[in-house]
This record gives sequence, C-alpha cells and structure tokens, in this order.
Amino acid sequence: MNIIHLTEEDFLRRVADYRHPQAEWEYFGNRPAIVDFYAGWCGPCRALSPVLEEIASIYKDQLYVYKVDVDQCETVADAYDIRSIPTTFFIPMKGRPVKMVGAISKNEIERLVGEVLLKKEPYHAEV
Repeated sequence: MNIIHLTEEDFLRRVADYRHPQAEWEYFGNRPAIVDFYAGWCGPCRALSPVLEEIASIYKDQLYVYKVDVDQCETVADAYDIRSIPTTFFIPMKGRPVKMVGAISKNEIERLVGEVLLKKEPYHAEV
C-alpha cells in the first residue's frame, strides 16, 4: 500500500503547519500530495479509498497520497474547516491546494493530478 496515514504530528511535519491556517500557505513536502480527510464510518469515504489506493500505486514515484482521519485528527480538520467528508486536498509544490468536497471520480482525480499536481506552473486556488 502506498497510502500514508497521518497523525496530527505527521501532518505538521510532512504537510503544513495547521496551527496557523490563516498564514501564507507553505507546503513542507518534497513532491506534490493528495490529502484525503475521511472517517472510517463514512460510506463515501470508503468508496473513495480504493480509488486513492490505485492513484497512489500509479503515481507512487511522483506524489504522496495521505489520509487524515477526522475523528483522530480533529484539530487538523478544524483548522482547515473540514465540514463534510470526504474532503480531498490536491497540494502542488507551489501555490495553494485545491479543495474538493465529496466522493470524486477516478477521472476527476486523474484530471486534477495532471492539471494541478504534475504541471510546471502553479495552480492558484483558495483553500
């Protein structure tokens, strides 16, 4: 499995400083990332999980796929105003993340990977 499950401490080390969500966005990773905010009891989250596993396998050398359990990481979820799950962040190396709410299709994920994560110019969007 190529998906990495994050704790609050891991998120702080690998992704961003959630303690200051209003500050200028700064991504800490060394390759683009997808962050899936989910819960184990959420049906749409469970439906999205195998799609993200497949994406993680396909793009294993190009990007990270992280999962953040909102029940275990409430502070992170609150910092980024996660009110519906699944919520997925597509985090390019430069620029702000793109936030998608709901179970999104594999085609949409692949489109966002290509347009947002693997392109050379930063994608400008607000979280």
